[in-house]
Amino acid sequence: PTPRPWQHSRPAHSRDADSLEVALSIIGWLMIAATVLPLVRSQYWVVRIFDFPRLQITVVFAVTFVVYLTRREDPSGYDNAFLAALSLCLAYQLWRMWPYTPLHARQVKRVGEEDSQRSLSVLISNILMTNRESEKIRTQIREHDPDVILIVETDDWWESELREFERTHPHVLKNPQANTYGMVLYSRLPLVDPRLEFLVEEDVPSIHTGVRLPSGDEITLRCLHPRPPAPGESTRSTERDAELLIVAKELEGKDAPSIVVGDLNDVAWSHTNELFQKISRLLDPRIGRGFFSTFNANWHFIRFPLDHAFVSRHFRLGAFKVLPHVGSDHFPVFVRLTLCPPEQADANRRPPGASSGEQQEAEEKISRAK
Repeated sequence: PTPRPWQHSRPAHSRDADSLEVALSIIGWLMIAATVLPLVRSQYWVVRIFDFPRLQITVVFAVTFVVYLTRREDPSGYDNAFLAALSLCLAYQLWRMWPYTPLHARQVKRVGEEDSQRSLSVLISNILMTNRESEKIRTQIREHDPDVILIVETDDWWESELREFERTHPHVLKNPQANTYGMVLYSRLPLVDPRLEFLVEEDVPSIHTGVRLPSGDEITLRCLHPRPPAPGESTRSTERDAELLIVAKELEGKDAPSIVVGDLNDVAWSHTNELFQKISRLLDPRIGRGFFSTFNANWHFIRFPLDHAFVSRHFRLGAFKVLPHVGSDHFPVFVRLTLCPPEQADANRRPPGASSGEQQEAEEKISRAK
């Protein structure tokens, strides 16, 4: 008997095309969900974790869009809606990352001629507590010879390995711990009223000090390493956000030379970092220059800018560099800044101040953490 029309099997190439479209649809909708979820402002890590891989999500969006567009043969209403959703989310991700490209105006201007009496260099490194390649970081410190050295995730073993720098950097504040939140600060410049504070959690320290430059000018320095929202660390970002915002509120309205550095366990383009900048009015030297991703140093295709140096409008930038691998899961960062004369300070581009709603949001985050 002659087979009925519906008894004919579909060609193999047609089935393969359908399978590819289904796979692309699943991937695309997952990326759309990863884009939309952080807009909810939930504090739980399963939501906040999607603040991090914007670049990776963008690449997946672009590949999915191009392949889906070229493979579809008979466009349907679903196809058009799916491609429109991909386009909107792709545009949003690009918009969030755009400030961290050379296409955007720089927030911190480059210094013309550095004044050694008014300059400060800082090396920041999350050394990874279990890392035992101490000679690598010691070599980098000797090579770059920073005025201030901040090392986080230091335990007693690491404090011993770094003790040689007490000879060249005699002003020291140390709090080694075995919980990955220890930190040590070495400075060749005098520290003014240095102290350890535990702003939110009793086992997570931060360093608060003034630093006196050779010119006699005093700057405010804050060194942070809050606990991240991640499995095995914290189920929510509340404590991390609160620590950043407490420091932002402290600096708000002071208009004094200030620097905030450390592994903030948050990406440069997150809502919390944006809120931190609006309240503190500090500037990000990476804006208009690049991502300067520092984590994960061991994974080439999954890296985020987690190690930061925010500065007040009083500084010009001499250098901002991500340094080579030292055995840690973070790359170190080296920053050199020059305190500019008052008449030149306004050349930098300050972020807008926080609105009343944003101020209230910050207060609620701090209150919730405490």
